[in-house]
Amino acid sequence: MVNVAILGFGTVGSGVAEVLTGHEGSIARKVEQSVALKYILNRHDQPDSPFAPYFVKDFGVIEADPQVDIVVEAMGGVTAALDMTRRALQAGKHVVTSNKELVAAHGYELTQLAREQGVCYLFEGSVGGGIPIIRPLSQCLAANEILEIYGILNGTTNYILTRMIRAGLSFAQALEEAQAQGYAERDPSADIEGHDACRKICILSAIAFGRHIYPHQVPTQGIDKVCLEDVDYAAAAGKCIKLLGRAIRQEDGRICAYVAPHLVDQSHPLAGVEDVFNGISVRGDAIGDVMFYGRGAGKLPTASAVVADVIDIACHMGYRKALCWAQGGPEVACGTQGLATRWYVRGSAEADALCNALGGGTALRREGAAPGQAACITTRALTQEELEGCLDGAGAWTAIRVLN
Repeated sequence: MVNVAILGFGTVGSGVAEVLTGHEGSIARKVEQSVALKYILNRHDQPDSPFAPYFVKDFGVIEADPQVDIVVEAMGGVTAALDMTRRALQAGKHVVTSNKELVAAHGYELTQLAREQGVCYLFEGSVGGGIPIIRPLSQCLAANEILEIYGILNGTTNYILTRMIRAGLSFAQALEEAQAQGYAERDPSADIEGHDACRKICILSAIAFGRHIYPHQVPTQGIDKVCLEDVDYAAAAGKCIKLLGRAIRQEDGRICAYVAPHLVDQSHPLAGVEDVFNGISVRGDAIGDVMFYGRGAGKLPTASAVVADVIDIACHMGYRKALCWAQGGPEVACGTQGLATRWYVRGSAEADALCNALGGGTALRREGAAPGQAACITTRALTQEELEGCLDGAGAWTAIRVLN
């Protein structure tokens, strides 16, 4: 028998409990032994919960029980989750998590600790919710040199942009609707400012490129400055706006990782990824482009990924799965200073003057444009410094990268 303890009984923790107990028979057939829920660390009093018999309030009970084989960390945050994860690993217990904030900040340390203790630290659910991406990237695509990873990594911002595009809602209206539907938190800053996507591209970069990239090394821009004028101009160009996390291997081996809105051509597969769905594209030197698509968040999709890691460990008890990478450092990431792309630019100018200032471009038209407002897409690929040099003295303007 394999015994499991869950830390936390929020959205993810309760979902994991439901899947473990509801699919007990099918899990046992796959593992060829029973996988049983033994404890749930829950600091709240919920005597009417069907899981009340499993509740404990002291992590020490779980830590000291030699019969607990696998700990599922579903608390979120960093402080308590980091402490309990360290203690569980040091106690010789495997740990599974969907905590992207923890893995992005401390993944190197925790994978090394797991390695030293001869146990596993797995985190399939930390990126893409229920979409399988960590395991395919580390195993199925292991023969490839990964050249680039990019995609829609946050369901909340994708829902907001979809509603702006499909329903003509303003950013504020779409955000309010997302909160009412339960897709956005009361404080949505981690989503709309791009921090959630930043943590996920850090994790994907570590797996793909073998060095830890920390969130503070990743230039991050959210969608809070995107307005309906930009949505309409993008549509006029046959494109749509998506918030992308991106990591590109440079010729010198450094990684250009960043998060920012992009104009994506309507013919691109990511253009059809709408609402709360995620889409992640991986480019390898042998396989070319592959894409992973599905629900990027939610109670049961995330629980699906977490329990899959539990099953993976339970199937290989006594064997440590090596999922680790090298330490990061200032030399690993290079920022976006040298990244040249085409740009969408909107500002207060005549269209021809704006295009000329940018060294050539395609002027865009939209119904109801304010007098003196113009927008275009540059003909040339420009770095941000080159773009700013072209527009020096041009007054207020907005620029969004165009996905190549």
